[in-house]
Amino acid sequence: MKISSRRWSELSVEDKEKLLSRSEIDIAEVSDLVAVILADVRSRGDSAIRELTHRFDKAPLDTAIRVPESHFKEAEGLLSAEVKAALEYSVENVRRYHADQVPNGIHWKEIRTGIMAGERTLPIASAGFYVPRARGSFPSMLYMMAVPAQIAGVKRIVMASPPNEKGRLDAACLYTAGLCGVNEVYAMGGAQAWAALAYGTESVEKVDKCLGPGSKYVAAAKRLLSDVLNCGLPAGPSESIILADATPDPVDIARNLLVEAEHGSDSAALLITDSELLAQEVSKKLSELGDNLPEPRRTFVADVMSGYGGILIVKDIVKGAELANLFATEHLQIRTADPFATLGLITNAGEILLGDNVPFSAANYSVGANAVLPTGGNARTWSGVSVGDFKKRSSVVYLSESGLENLRSHAATLAGYEGFPAHQRALIDWTAAGKSGR
Repeated sequence: MKISSRRWSELSVEDKEKLLSRSEIDIAEVSDLVAVILADVRSRGDSAIRELTHRFDKAPLDTAIRVPESHFKEAEGLLSAEVKAALEYSVENVRRYHADQVPNGIHWKEIRTGIMAGERTLPIASAGFYVPRARGSFPSMLYMMAVPAQIAGVKRIVMASPPNEKGRLDAACLYTAGLCGVNEVYAMGGAQAWAALAYGTESVEKVDKCLGPGSKYVAAAKRLLSDVLNCGLPAGPSESIILADATPDPVDIARNLLVEAEHGSDSAALLITDSELLAQEVSKKLSELGDNLPEPRRTFVADVMSGYGGILIVKDIVKGAELANLFATEHLQIRTADPFATLGLITNAGEILLGDNVPFSAANYSVGANAVLPTGGNARTWSGVSVGDFKKRSSVVYLSESGLENLRSHAATLAGYEGFPAHQRALIDWTAAGKSGR
């Protein structure tokens, strides 16, 4: 397996831009095709969903769009006690992590005497979650999104996921839905699922907000639907960076590079290091470990390591941290002699894993911190999923008579300066009785 190993300082401007843009280029290339799918679902509703599900997922044309209750009971019987215990353990950790993130009710502050202002926080009415399937089964994605929504108090929680060729959803996803209060589940995938949740169909009631990672087709759908649906954080193809000096075990570094790389050919997985020796040893081990993966994971890793992944050599860790900040990656692992000191150099990352005992896969599944994170460099301004994603805040204001009396001349002055006479008169003509001019 070929492993790309390059010096950042020697790359051309074009090569640097390609690495920094990564899958964003691929997303733009499929936007026109996705737009056709969205229009079809909006126009033909359930008929389009059934035909597209048959076309892309090979499910029977008569597959029920809303998953019947019997499928949930069937799914539970298919899972081993070990898998169910692992799901329950991980769901509980995610619940503990998110339990106290956003307060409810009104929180007031006295701005000045007689001027009270605060925020009232309430849950949104409905939330949908997209769980992809083409490259694997991902119940972990569901509980990372659904548990915070459940804690927030969202009343209607919905999941969409592609069925298999028998019209069945992943058994672990259905079991997880029951653990997380997901009360509607739909057998539909890809861009067509997002269209149904955005526009609604005969069988699918539209939602207020929908979250979920996915392929470049899903990422394109989210962008195109952003004017009619709150699609939350930009979560596209997986990406990771390991920032390392000469101290870590190269075999373990190689193992961790494979974690996000095996998601798909459009993923990104980079080692950034100032150690020539580590780079050489990791490259060798990565090739060996990658060659031993089963298909299609082997092909995914090979594509990543010759595409958006590989090894970048920098002059020192400070430069490596600057480069990591420039990438603003989804997952960042710090593997240096003093990871806490290196942490101080990092400003942009969806999650930051410190030291030698936090493999990417531990954080992906069971630590409790949310693993649905911004991709494509969007960690510069976006954060991972939290309870706050399912809350809305309203400003609440109360003024006493003396409070308004004290501020109205200042507000009226600003209204006059900005050229709003009606604004100004409402303030100037106010009296304690609340009646103008009398």
